[in-house]
Amino acid sequence: MSTTLEPPGTATEGEDEGYAKSLSNRQIKMIAIGGAIGVGLFLGAGGKLAEEGPGLVLSYALCGIAAFFVMRALGELVLHRPTAGSFVSYAREFIGPWAGFTSGWLYWLNWAMTGVAETTAAGIYVHRWLPGVPQWITALAALIVLLAVNLLSVRLFGELEFWFSVIKVLAIVTFLFIGLALVLTGAGIGHDHAGAGNLTAHGGFMPHGVPVVLMSLQAVVFAYSGIEMIGIAAGETEDPRKVLPKAINSVVWRIGVFYVGSVVLLTMVLPWTVYSGAESPFVTVFSRLGVPGAGDIMNAVVLTAALSSCNSGLYSTGRIMRALSIKGEAPRFVGRMSRRHVPYGGILFTAVVLVLGVGLNYAVPQMAFDIATSIASLGVVAVWATLVCCQIRLRAAANRGEIERPSFRMPGAPVTNWLTLAFLGVVIALMAFADEASKIAFWSLPAVAIVLFAGWRVVRRRASA
Repeated sequence: MSTTLEPPGTATEGEDEGYAKSLSNRQIKMIAIGGAIGVGLFLGAGGKLAEEGPGLVLSYALCGIAAFFVMRALGELVLHRPTAGSFVSYAREFIGPWAGFTSGWLYWLNWAMTGVAETTAAGIYVHRWLPGVPQWITALAALIVLLAVNLLSVRLFGELEFWFSVIKVLAIVTFLFIGLALVLTGAGIGHDHAGAGNLTAHGGFMPHGVPVVLMSLQAVVFAYSGIEMIGIAAGETEDPRKVLPKAINSVVWRIGVFYVGSVVLLTMVLPWTVYSGAESPFVTVFSRLGVPGAGDIMNAVVLTAALSSCNSGLYSTGRIMRALSIKGEAPRFVGRMSRRHVPYGGILFTAVVLVLGVGLNYAVPQMAFDIATSIASLGVVAVWATLVCCQIRLRAAANRGEIERPSFRMPGAPVTNWLTLAFLGVVIALMAFADEASKIAFWSLPAVAIVLFAGWRVVRRRASA
């Protein structure tokens, strides 16, 4: 497995051909923000709060720090060379062809499973209004709509994702203001009262101990997935070197406000014991306020968030699959581009797996979300680790005088690189001791590794024939 630095341009040859620069400054900024707000927070936080209590805040803070360094590593790579192939291209250039192949397919696995989780979440949200409709039917309907949007045009995707992101951001900001007001006034919410006392009044800050809190790291890493999508959008962005540093920095500080801030307020507004995985914790709060329709409005918002994330997944996997196909590392069909500059082959390829995910909702609706998010987390960790490793190699190449290092850099490198990689390793190791869904994902790792190894051997044999 070669780790020779590829000459500039060879790693991405042909990957950006056929794409139109259709995403505007306005759209890319909102995609960057919206990509960091998904169903992992809007739905997943409820179940994890119910299992672990207020200590979940620590998990979000730790994963937020790791996400910060990953985003800054991505920023340095993007400023080195914006490309729609994103980390797949960077992995080929800075680590070796095998790394591009592996990271690309793991990213596809991540988003394929994330799409299953998002459509599952859509089914759970709609169940509030239509309890008689099976979860799998809602999941299928959501997939059909989003598939149509992605196949029509990049501009339509960008516009829809812009408004999806606006709704998500407004919802979080609204909750932050209302939640803070409830806490400061000690307002009564049903039979409970908001206040900082809820952090410790119901069994303590970590009622089940530190180990249980640490077991949630995998789920929280999944919650942060999507932040790296801005790197993929770089290949279809107007003036990326000007727009992307600002967009990346905006994501970094919003992570602290939106994620950590929201979870802190959720634990103070209501006792952690009232939350559950059956509905969004934000819906739980607004439903108990006594304002007519408030819970339904928030449920519509979190439904939008689920559709947004699935929409983004179809977009990003279409581009990554095309990057792999051009190098002969994926079926030729997935590299096909439409006259509207849409890589429809890769999008349809992912959609097939999402249809199988609809079957998962039919077979085991209660576990579908947890299984999908656990497997998706493997892909998230792989992508994050790839970005950090690529930045290490970029920095080393710059120190040798082979390339010019961008002015937008990862702070604290290389120490922060190794600390981030160690943290990601701990996240994977802990999955072996977490809940049943996490164990299923962890013990599937050998099978995934074998399939990737076999696939790479086939690709190399075909290339040398």
